[in-house]
Amino acid sequence: MSQRQVLQVFEQYQRARTQFVQAVAELATRPQNIETLQNAGVMALLRPLLLDVVPNIQQTAAMALGRLANYNNDLAEAVVKGDILPQLVYSLAEQNRFYKKAAAFVLRAVAKHSPQLAQAIVNCGALDTLVICLEDFDPGVKEAASWALGYIARHNAELSQAVVDAGAIPFLVLCIQEPETALRRIAASALSDVSKHSPELAQTVVDAGAIAHLAQMIFNPDAKLKRQVLSALSQIAKHSVDLAEMVVEAEIFPVVLTCLKDSDEYVKKNAATLIREIAKHTPELSQLIVNAGGVAAVIDCIGCCKGNVRLPGIMMLGYVAAHSENLAMAVILSKAIPQLAVCLSEEPEDHIKAAAAWSLGQIGRHTPEHARAVAVANVLPVLLSFYMASESAEDLQVKVLPHDPKARRLFVTSGGLKKVQEIKAEAGSLLQEYINTINNCYPEEIVRYYSPEYSEALLERVENYQPVL
Repeated sequence: MSQRQVLQVFEQYQRARTQFVQAVAELATRPQNIETLQNAGVMALLRPLLLDVVPNIQQTAAMALGRLANYNNDLAEAVVKGDILPQLVYSLAEQNRFYKKAAAFVLRAVAKHSPQLAQAIVNCGALDTLVICLEDFDPGVKEAASWALGYIARHNAELSQAVVDAGAIPFLVLCIQEPETALRRIAASALSDVSKHSPELAQTVVDAGAIAHLAQMIFNPDAKLKRQVLSALSQIAKHSVDLAEMVVEAEIFPVVLTCLKDSDEYVKKNAATLIREIAKHTPELSQLIVNAGGVAAVIDCIGCCKGNVRLPGIMMLGYVAAHSENLAMAVILSKAIPQLAVCLSEEPEDHIKAAAAWSLGQIGRHTPEHARAVAVANVLPVLLSFYMASESAEDLQVKVLPHDPKARRLFVTSGGLKKVQEIKAEAGSLLQEYINTINNCYPEEIVRYYSPEYSEALLERVENYQPVL
């Protein structure tokens, strides 16, 4: 056999390997092929190709592995059990930018499924290498590393702390200052994932100077970037008064209110969530939001969207109203009650109805004047119908008639208790149980007074009464 023929054998072998990994990578993009590939033992066949002498084969093998691991937990576990992670981590530090992106994609695809799989990534020493990738010249490598770090951090506080201890936060803050929008999105998302677990983790993000840069990006026209920025600021602000005040001091008002009118539903929702997380802490922060026009803006937002997008705005109104009589009156004067009544009537989901009922309770609980404002909106019959509905969730039923003296009084004066007594329910039925639950909130003589038979019973007693002369 000539030298040329020998070389042809090797060329054919290289072409076959190239065709194989390209075909597997392509097949792995379609869910219907995943089980067949898995049963054919594709993971074991791809593993040696990660160390192939041809860079393009290495990269394509990593991409195929990432697509497979991304699909389900079993395939992600196969990557861990197949001892593939150490190879990936080693190559991540040594190889070119294309391989780095593919390897980081595999780590992200494995980490996303569970805390245990994310911990396996940490255990194989990937964090230090991923942090080094955050310094890479190529923005695509930085983006892939940011994504993997965020997927690790999002599971729990311990994994987030591991990301912090690896020194990732200062580099993620640098990444949100880069010109590439895609990189800024993913880095902001990773900062949000770290911040959400505890005040201490949020503080590390704040200490790295993240708030000022995140606040500036609220002006950015890119909707996906704004979603992540608003989410990150919400995750910081939610933990404490101090952190909420730091977010406010970055001068996010009134500009954040414009996000409530954004065409992107998630931008609206995340903006309302941020305002809610600030409002819940103190009367002073709520008053600042009121002064900035935040209550009226949130009410408008609730009016022009549906479903879960409404939820944070509905709850924000309740948090503001809960703080004081004056703030509750500001919510009333901003025409919140009619909008909450609409949510109560037209939303199909019980958790949204429960939130609207809770907020109405916070508005009406302060004084008779506040209670009257809720009553005249005619929401009490609606609340009662939800309480009576067997398909309503317990959470909604509990919120409808809280154990609050003012709420109980309002239920009586609005005619709700009398209406309940007029309902004919079978003994032992679920409806009768609900009626009994409501009646147990009141003294026996009050319940008796409002029952339909009470006037007849009184007249009968008058007729049968024998006066003592």
